[in-house]
Formats: sequence, C-alpha cells, structure tokens
Amino acid sequence: MLIGALLLLTWFILLIRYPGKALPISMAALLGLGLVASWVLWQESRESRHLAHLQLRLAYDPQRCPANRPLALELTNGSDAALQELRWQVAAYRPGESVNLARQLYESPRYSGPGELLPGASWQDCLPLPTLRSGYRASTLEFRAERLQGSFAD
Repeated sequence: MLIGALLLLTWFILLIRYPGKALPISMAALLGLGLVASWVLWQESRESRHLAHLQLRLAYDPQRCPANRPLALELTNGSDAALQELRWQVAAYRPGESVNLARQLYESPRYSGPGELLPGASWQDCLPLPTLRSGYRASTLEFRAERLQGSFAD
C-alpha cells in the first residue's frame, strides 16, 4: 500500500514538473492498462456466461449411491464450449429457508468436476455429504451447489 502511494505521488510530481514528457507516457500506460482490464472483464463475463448454462443437480439418494457418498450429482453442460475444470461448494438448506446448514470447515470435502465435459454431455457421480450442523438429518435437507468456478475450452 505504501509503495503504491509512493509511486502515485512520484507520477503526479513528474506529471506536474515535466508534462511534455510524462503525459504521452502516462497516456500510453493508461491505454495499456485499459486494454488489459477490458480483456480480463471479457474473460470473466465469458466464463460466467458458460457457467450459467451448466445444470448441476444434487439430491440425497442413499439407495443409488454408496453409504459413504450418498449425495447424487448430475451435471449437464448446456454451454457451447467444452468444460475443462469445475469446482464448487455444497450448501444444505431446509426447504423454504435461506440459512446454510453445511459447515465450511478446513477438513470439509472438496468438490470438483469430471474434467473434460463436452457440450451437451452429462456426468453423474456420488459425492460425500458436507459436514452438517448438529441436529439436522441429510434426508430432510435440500442440497445446492454454490460458488461455482470453472474453466472452458476456447
């Protein structure tokens, strides 16, 4: 923080003292910074647009899944790009409520996707339950994927 303030103060002094030399360099630097910022924003909007087309459904299903991984997952890639990587967190809610009952601990399970998933393809798996607050049973809760982070092929 101190270095940034010092650089900003130095730039401002140079701009006032030598405007003929500092102004063109400052404009070129601002143009370069603007180009980099616009490219980053474009990439983020592209990723969020692709993530919005993913359909990820979670359900507690101990009949279909093993006992140590009773959370059934179905992921469908509805975007027009191949999914390369996907990470998310699982939240648990009582029906009709908005309080997350899954505890986010350091040793909580980490959830990640199938790797390469082509457009229109589906993937099914069974996942371990997140650590729930005491007093709640998984069979009475709704599970949702939150904080999706992913990357897609160009």
